[in-house]
Amino acid sequence: MTNILNQQKIPIGILGATGVVGQRFISLLENHPWFETKCVAASSRSAGKIYKDAVKNRWVLSSKIPELVSKLRVFEVESDRQKIANSVKFVFSALNLGKDEIRKIENTYASMGIPVISNNSAHRWTEDVPMIIPEINPQHVELIDIQRKNRNWKGGFITVKPNCSIQSYIPVIEAWKKYYPEKIIVSTYQALSGAGKTFTNWPEMKDNVIPLIPGEEKKSEDEPMKIWGKIINGKLQLATIPKISATCIRVPVTDGHLASVSIEFKTKPKKEDLIDAIVNFENPIQNLNLPFSPKIFLQYFEEENRPQTLLDRNLENGMGIGVGRIREDPVLQWKFVALSHNTIRGAAGGAILMAEMLVKKGYIK
Repeated sequence: MTNILNQQKIPIGILGATGVVGQRFISLLENHPWFETKCVAASSRSAGKIYKDAVKNRWVLSSKIPELVSKLRVFEVESDRQKIANSVKFVFSALNLGKDEIRKIENTYASMGIPVISNNSAHRWTEDVPMIIPEINPQHVELIDIQRKNRNWKGGFITVKPNCSIQSYIPVIEAWKKYYPEKIIVSTYQALSGAGKTFTNWPEMKDNVIPLIPGEEKKSEDEPMKIWGKIINGKLQLATIPKISATCIRVPVTDGHLASVSIEFKTKPKKEDLIDAIVNFENPIQNLNLPFSPKIFLQYFEEENRPQTLLDRNLENGMGIGVGRIREDPVLQWKFVALSHNTIRGAAGGAILMAEMLVKKGYIK
């Protein structure tokens, strides 16, 4: 493929641009070598406003609003869709609406020939929509061809990224798949930003832990089965093992999802084998040289008190996974701790990496 750096940047749009994940997309895409944000879209409440005015008193990131985007006029997601489609080559979806409404909007854009890279859960269980962590199941892009055939879509399609809560520990399990993991018990300790909140607009989280994140545990148990599934005779067959039991807890930190995991394998490996599999993980997309691809996907810490949310959530600019505290488990076999940045690796950054991969593989022209 011709080096995209020698070409004009690909114009992109962001649906749901005023929300927390939309803001993270805008921040991360500033100065991106391949993509340029040309359209920002939101609800009718923000439509027609200049972006900086639409997010006045609502911008939650520590970085400033990128200057070029701050001056863009906000489109309305549905009524302005033709204008958006005429201005961009694909869109990122960070919509915060009901699932039925999100599915309708994303389907409409895809039917108009616009690829949709979605951060939402609405299409995660649509049979022909791939749910991708690029370092784990890049082969699932083949579902795009099946999806287009099923729906008679020419240039458009929909891909989704999985729930942010699983992206700290599922990559570690992937590194150990040759030892046939069978049972997993995981507790995740999840940041406020995963709910689109801050300490300012969620003061009850100060000095508090909430032992329930509605719907999160089922996602954590079920979504890995789609990620580890196999395409057989034109359909994705879900994996059936390992069995996962999840508890998801909201904790008073701004960003970063920490996971404590116990695991049992078909045949118990040695500790040094587990560490070696992490350190020498073979990243299947490394040779694509994608801008958002971390040089070190999985980073193992020897220190007993690492990874820590504050210290380590920004590994590889938020795209790396921290792993530590591998030790024997008296109930299962082994246990460990893992950490990821939920709004970068787990949300906008993961979607951007997926889009880069789709460009290199020819699905985005």
